[in-house]
Amino acid sequence: MDLATAGLKLQPFRTHGRPLSIHDYASHRQALKALHEALSDQRGLALLQGPSLSGKSTIVRRFAEAQENDRSVAIVDGKGLNTTVLLESALGQFGYELDCDSANELLGMLRVFALQQATSRRPPLLVVENVHALNRSALRALCELAELRVRRTFALILVLASDRALQPLLAPREMSRIARRVAVDFHLGPMQAEEARDYLHEKLRAAGSLAPGLVFPGPVCNELWRASGGWPGILDRVALLALARAETLPVPGSAVERPALPPATRDETPARQAEQPDGSPETPKLVLSHDGKTIETVHFEKPRLLIGRSEHNDLCIDSRFISRHHVLLARNDSATFLMDLNSTNGTFVNSRRVSNYVLVHDDVVSLGHYRIKFSDPHATRRTSPYGQEVADTSIMRTLDDMRSLLAAENTLELHIDHDDLPATGRGQSGQPQ
Repeated sequence: MDLATAGLKLQPFRTHGRPLSIHDYASHRQALKALHEALSDQRGLALLQGPSLSGKSTIVRRFAEAQENDRSVAIVDGKGLNTTVLLESALGQFGYELDCDSANELLGMLRVFALQQATSRRPPLLVVENVHALNRSALRALCELAELRVRRTFALILVLASDRALQPLLAPREMSRIARRVAVDFHLGPMQAEEARDYLHEKLRAAGSLAPGLVFPGPVCNELWRASGGWPGILDRVALLALARAETLPVPGSAVERPALPPATRDETPARQAEQPDGSPETPKLVLSHDGKTIETVHFEKPRLLIGRSEHNDLCIDSRFISRHHVLLARNDSATFLMDLNSTNGTFVNSRRVSNYVLVHDDVVSLGHYRIKFSDPHATRRTSPYGQEVADTSIMRTLDDMRSLLAAENTLELHIDHDDLPATGRGQSGQPQ
């Protein structure tokens, strides 16, 4: 099918050069945030890992473009480079006209430049893609550059990117000068199904389509997502091939080919295939943290889970900013519903205060100074907690459980603050019934 037949003026899924449009998804946004965090960390070195066609180049270029004009930036592809070519490429992008005969002269020139810039409180940024493919002499030069300091500040900010995990590369003793500087170790993850659909439709719109859903309807977007593993570069390729193979609109699912997928850089099962050894779907997880440190991981295996300060909760958080019974999570089929129990200080999801909410994968629930990350790769659709997909009897049963628990605690003469009672236990005046 030609582009005009699909209502397109441009090729939407470019496999080379600058993309027609950039559509973010969660892992890419997290990666950019992590790189900026590394920039503000005094160690100033980030590892960015993700399989081939996962979008690493797009991310590092966006990060480089976000730098202020007075910061020098160089992006080098390290594939097969020796010391001389690595240094020449970096210095050339830093603005030098080179007339050197040896790698030592080049290294000395780059050392002086980095120290001068760092003295002006604007250390240059060097991004090395495919850092695993540098030859050994170039890696040694990189280690020397990583050690440069001006007082307490490192003279060169480094982002090292690779399509494989970099910790094994940094494990040998001779790589310790880089390893001890690592501030961020980030592994890219794939898109979820809805993210892939939005990605495809946004690119079709940017290429001129007025009705992208008529080109790739929802079920076909899901087929493309499964075929690509959720990786954006692969999704571009399978989408372009499906368009070329289709004879009519909408593009049929039979036009979608399934290429071999690259391995992930982190040793974990892809989200869409996350299963336990017996083949059953993985249960949701709650990761409790405080001040950035993980305190506890809870597997959500029961129909409901109660969180609060009292020891009678399923997840007890001992903090005066958290109510005795603060929030209730209820499972109904594949959906997880959050209900704030009229807590004193409120419940926040992704920094927004909520009373009833449907959680999706990677949502962050804030209770006082604590954070709970909700992990359920199968939860990608956020529906209304009062929609048709919610079983009212399930919610009422969990609230009945709450009332029974409160009654049991009263029997034991445990003190309960009025402000901590669930909303269902209050009259119109706001006083406990």
